[in-house]
Amino acid sequence: LLVLAGCNSVPPVQQYGPQENFGSVATYSRLFDATPAHTCEAARRALLSQGYLINSASAEQVEGKKNFQPDAESHLQILIRVVCVPDSADGQISLGFVTAVQDRYTVKKANNSASLGVGAIGSVSLPFMAGSEAMVKIGSETIAAGRFYDSFFDLVRRYLSASDLAVE
Repeated sequence: LLVLAGCNSVPPVQQYGPQENFGSVATYSRLFDATPAHTCEAARRALLSQGYLINSASAEQVEGKKNFQPDAESHLQILIRVVCVPDSADGQISLGFVTAVQDRYTVKKANNSASLGVGAIGSVSLPFMAGSEAMVKIGSETIAAGRFYDSFFDLVRRYLSASDLAVE
């Protein structure tokens, strides 16, 4: 009876503590000496200059993504979202918030097989070489590296100082 009880046990549920610590360190935001519209336009140009495809862009927000394939079995996608808000009464200073999320995918292979049923004998399952592959998401996380954001904000500043930005 004890042997059967051991087979029926459920593994303990994995407990995770808080994954976030709020603080005043400005990893994900910077002040810019420009209107929110100009800041978001500079962010759009910064993303375009690095090969990002722009999903959406407005005077208040820009979103872009870029794909990477480090090896034959892996695929990475980075999605960057920038939100630009005024930080002064006259709107000439803005605060840019940026978040980058990296999704990880891997190739999942499935071999196909065919079954052949023969009356009194039964059925025979025969594998054949044709298979299918699909990309399966295996993870997603917000990029937390300060250097990543520092380099992005430096590039935004470069586009802000390079010329007058035409904003529609």
